[in-house]
Amino acid sequence: MFPTAGDDLSILTIDIGILIGLLVMARLLDPLRARDRILFGVTTASFLILYALWRWNDTLPPFALSAQSLWPRLFIGFELLAILYTLMSIVILFRSTDRRSEADAAQRALSANNDYPAVDVFICTYDEPLEILERSILSALALDYPNATVWVLDDTRRDWLREYCDRVGARHVTRPDNKGAKAGNLNNALAVTARESNAPVILVLDADFAPRADFLKRTVGLLLSDAEVAIVQTPQFYYNADPIQHNLLAEKNWVDDQRFFFDIFQPAKDGWGCAFCVGTSFVVRRDRLEEVGGFPQQAISEDINLTYTMLARGYRTSWLNEPLSFGLSAEGVPEYITQRARWCLGTIQVALLRNGPLFGRGFSFTQRWHYFHGVLNWLCKPFMVLLLIAPTIYWFGGLPAFEADYHTFLRYGVPALLGQIIYMGWISRARTLPLFMEATHAVTCFAVTATLLSAIVKPFGRPFNITDKGGDRSTPRVHWRLAAIFGLIALSSAASIVWAFVSPYAAGEISSLDFFNLLWAGIAMLIAFIAFLVCFELPRTGDSFETDEAAWLAGEGKVLSCRLLAVSLTSVRFSGPAGNALELAGWRYQIHLEGLGWTDISMVSRFRETVVARLEPTAEQYQRLVVRLFSTSHGNIASEASLSGALAGLLRRGFRGA
Repeated sequence: MFPTAGDDLSILTIDIGILIGLLVMARLLDPLRARDRILFGVTTASFLILYALWRWNDTLPPFALSAQSLWPRLFIGFELLAILYTLMSIVILFRSTDRRSEADAAQRALSANNDYPAVDVFICTYDEPLEILERSILSALALDYPNATVWVLDDTRRDWLREYCDRVGARHVTRPDNKGAKAGNLNNALAVTARESNAPVILVLDADFAPRADFLKRTVGLLLSDAEVAIVQTPQFYYNADPIQHNLLAEKNWVDDQRFFFDIFQPAKDGWGCAFCVGTSFVVRRDRLEEVGGFPQQAISEDINLTYTMLARGYRTSWLNEPLSFGLSAEGVPEYITQRARWCLGTIQVALLRNGPLFGRGFSFTQRWHYFHGVLNWLCKPFMVLLLIAPTIYWFGGLPAFEADYHTFLRYGVPALLGQIIYMGWISRARTLPLFMEATHAVTCFAVTATLLSAIVKPFGRPFNITDKGGDRSTPRVHWRLAAIFGLIALSSAASIVWAFVSPYAAGEISSLDFFNLLWAGIAMLIAFIAFLVCFELPRTGDSFETDEAAWLAGEGKVLSCRLLAVSLTSVRFSGPAGNALELAGWRYQIHLEGLGWTDISMVSRFRETVVARLEPTAEQYQRLVVRLFSTSHGNIASEASLSGALAGLLRRGFRGA
């Protein structure tokens, strides 16, 4: 059906022309303009559709009940799911919202009328240590809002936490069992607070999320300004690097995999009226909750289930794209994988509910296909598994995933690949990177695939697996089982390349099909090796927040100026002429920090003009320091990706060794 490829020069000329055209489009078009998003999106979609048609028509062997026929069809089945998901994503990204001006107007209205509805702040906790919990509790108590009550929903019934809440001024709530997991905990608090404060607005926070002081002023007015809005959801931001950023030395050059979802995709879904709750950092109307019977408990993903339960009643979730809270990203690889597998299972469970968005009543066509798109996100993950193992199967099993030479792939595959890479970098505003994004997906693809397979047998009745956070991570950790999987894939891909040249059955000249699979093996080897490095976790120290602000030192009857460079709960780092003027041994000083005042320090070390000092705050100062550090953004993690920086970090890690 499709013309055969021409000579190498003509194909490369076309591909280079397409590349230049795409780069010009990325330079001239603005992702904030709807017409530009549509133009670039349609261009990319055209390349993908052409590629999919070529794959379906020209690269499959005749059907037969044999491995040679069934393996390519299994591969193309998941590949077409991935293409369909990408095409639907492009359509969703045609739209976008920015509700910051609406929030401004709603905040001004609240202030003008001095009418601040009461808010109950729910902090959900299950077995987190105090060092994590205090960040959320103290920041919630410091909210700049005149009428808020903080409730700590303790699902492990800890006496020490009750005593801590009494000491700092929060309310402590427990229940006799853990039925319904997080949703059950929230519903218990809903009933308890209905008898006491009965606030019309509820703010829900996970145990590790610290709200910014103006969180409620930015969201409550927006929530109550439209009767159709039941939930106002804000994005999740993290003050620490996730395991992939951290273990690849890329926290300053590679954004976490959730940034594209929170910063770009949810505003786009909001443009279609289909943004959804993500479990923390959202406000919800109590009357709407009571109308739907509380937080739904049928699935482990109570958040997206809540949104679609509301949608069935005609109420929607609004997305306010502002950094209003900051939490702790999964710190270890197992926790990272557990979290994604739980999200996958929860999405599948909600999809299978009789009253859910696929089979229930009250949903529009748009709402249904948006949810189907979310299901596709997880159904695509096995495609990454197949991508990684396909070259090895070709070289050692003689089974090609699809029958095509590199000439025709250059003609039909490369334009689609270039279009997708450049479009994603453009639409995400530098929040995605080729290779690193694939490696990120590779880390979780086997666990998600296993979750999907187990969900076929038993989709419900599974325990709610929380993401463990906190604890000592000061020593290296190795996840041998996962490392063995990716190490084996990397080695087998490398062996495939060697085998192509040393095999006694190797042809005297490499065919076009062989050359295509050689390139594929090289890419699979690189992705697997990056995922392999991630499995060797580097030590983590305490959270230290970089800054650059003026500060003052007092001691020995002198007051000296300096530049504050970093702050943690236990130390400060500063520089300037004052550093050289200080005596390290035996002297104690004070440093003036914004929000804390004069705080005791003792010298630890000095290198030229830079001093590291031990911070010794009072109990009251410590609480204010917790709020200062964890309820505001300090830019510790990159907000935009840098390919050169990420590659430099990868090279350092590679030479450093696992």
